Amino acid sequence: MADYQERPATTTTVIEKRGGGGTAIAVLLLVVVVAIAAFFLISSQTRKDSAVEGAATQVGQAASDVGAAAKDAAKGE
Repeated sequence: MADYQERPATTTTVIEKRGGGGTAIAVLLLVVVVAIAAFFLISSQTRKDSAVEGAATQVGQAASDVGAAAKDAAKGE
């Protein structure tokens, strides 16, 4: 009779995990969008502040002109 040796059944499982880079790209994209939005928000606020400052300067100049006209009228010129 032939000698038959029973070999244990062995299986090798190889698990390859790929990916995960999508999350990093999504987070990076979110950071860029937030940075751009913050830039435009700050820029818009600066423009509003400049417009208010310009209007206040014009009102101040108009008030000075009215004051000067009132002084001239009081002097009788």
